[in-house]
Amino acid sequence: MKAWQVHTHGEPRAVMRLDEVPEPRPGDGEVLLRVRAAAVNFPDALLCRGEYQIRPPLPFTPGVEICAETEDGRRVIANPSLPYGGFAEYAVARADALLPAPPVLDDAQAAALHIGYQTGWFGLHRRARLQPGETLLVHAAAGGVGSAAVQLGKAAGATVVGVVGGKAKAAAAEALGCDLVIDRTAEDLVARVKEFTGGRGADVVYDAVGGAAYTASAKCVAFEGRILVVGFASGTVPAPALNHALIKNYAIVGLHWGLYAQRDPAAVLACHEELTRLAAEGAISPLVSERLPLDAAADAVQRVADGTTTGRLAILPTGGAR
Repeated sequence: MKAWQVHTHGEPRAVMRLDEVPEPRPGDGEVLLRVRAAAVNFPDALLCRGEYQIRPPLPFTPGVEICAETEDGRRVIANPSLPYGGFAEYAVARADALLPAPPVLDDAQAAALHIGYQTGWFGLHRRARLQPGETLLVHAAAGGVGSAAVQLGKAAGATVVGVVGGKAKAAAAEALGCDLVIDRTAEDLVARVKEFTGGRGADVVYDAVGGAAYTASAKCVAFEGRILVVGFASGTVPAPALNHALIKNYAIVGLHWGLYAQRDPAAVLACHEELTRLAAEGAISPLVSERLPLDAAADAVQRVADGTTTGRLAILPTGGAR
């Protein structure tokens, strides 16, 4: 079969190589899956760089989120078991962690439903306790993770402020339903948030960026607000001033979604059922901006790493636009 492999760590475009390799053999409790679509995620770039919390042995195939078909014909969503990731014609995953793909979503959308939307749901509801009527500020609102948070925030009854970089991403955030879109490259983020909220600030901040985004968040978070730390796509891990959190009376809340998969898999299943319901009702729909063939995977991962994409990119190993 064809599979992208990483033989040494570095930038995705430089280190990913499309090889002809044997089909992977499932281990105990695992199943072989035919990949129908693989969503490109920022962790794929971190895996290539050797900077992710999981470091599979070299060589490995990246691709952490797929819609696939089981040997008995079921259409499922899965997180592949590395080193046999999803940027390949076949992948391997734990049998007990397979989730049914929502019929209302096509393969590319289903592949993009799991990580970003589970992260958004657990972050907004379990960690930040977002309430109807509150103001939610989402950084990188036009990206894969941010667009999921925007849709989930709107579904929860929040007023959503989306922060983006550039006019094209601003248009995408507006189409997603943001009540206010701020182009951080052309506007004063803090001033705009305070103006929009009548000086109160954002009740919940969804930050998968870190760096300057976190610094701005601390300046415009509301009294008893919650800054939800999801990731550091900027490459800069902020060092919060805890005296500032004390003086302004806000909370800094962390989220590592993978821990729920390890410690509370029943909650992950319940979340998937809720996401499936929301998808069926049209409240959420993964923003897939491009559907690409397998040979475009390395370039796609690099583009996500560089922050130049909107929504999700999906790789279709068989070339079909499903």
